[in-house]
Amino acid sequence: MIEHLEELRTRLVRSITVIVICWVGGWFAEPWVYGTLHNIVGEAMKSSLPPGSNYVEAFNHFTEMFLFKLKLSFLIGLVVALPLVINQLWGFIAPGLTPAERRPVVRLAPISFLLFLMGATFCWFCLPAGIGWFVSYLADFPGASLFQEPGAMVLFLVKLILAFGLGFQLPIIVYGLGALGLLSAQTLSKYWRHGTVFVFFLSAILTPSNDPLTMLMMAIPLSILFMISVWAVKIVQRKKVKVIENPNFSEDDDVD
Repeated sequence: MIEHLEELRTRLVRSITVIVICWVGGWFAEPWVYGTLHNIVGEAMKSSLPPGSNYVEAFNHFTEMFLFKLKLSFLIGLVVALPLVINQLWGFIAPGLTPAERRPVVRLAPISFLLFLMGATFCWFCLPAGIGWFVSYLADFPGASLFQEPGAMVLFLVKLILAFGLGFQLPIIVYGLGALGLLSAQTLSKYWRHGTVFVFFLSAILTPSNDPLTMLMMAIPLSILFMISVWAVKIVQRKKVKVIENPNFSEDDDVD
């Protein structure tokens, strides 16, 4: 027991050290990240502003510039450090699992990473259209100008990109529950309407804003991924049936 606690302490120290180092690195990468996101915001704002309206960026307090750089650099460092932190967590958990229990995790890890990139990329390409749609409503207020905090807008975009990356993990979660026998393809197919409502509810929670457009931007692709997840759970069930019928059947064999 003491050995496990000692190993846990060691891995926690390593994880915190990695996060701090990446945080420092994120401080130097922050100008580039901010500049890239700021260009997206600026171009979308300018192209959507109605005639006679202005777009002005302004900080409200003299400490906000420093605090913003601190927050953004921490988010950058956290994203960079996350794979290493997960590796430390896996290194602590893996020895207590059997090879059969470790195999699905090892297989799903690359898929999970790919889904995260897909979600972040999807959000990246949808951002200009989403920002432009909101700004277009300024036309309903003739002569009004838009004052925006640079830090608040960029942090919102970063959180939104991360939220899409996390939201796209839904197939992994559904597949995992199916592999554990907690969900069946028949149940998912029967209650697909309830699943769709859950997807919209999840999208409303993950997106850092309360507007319906952002929620729909996430909910529509997640609904498609949910349907794909049902198909994946069917494959899991077919494999389990073959294992029961033929004990010599390997999970690596084709199911067709």
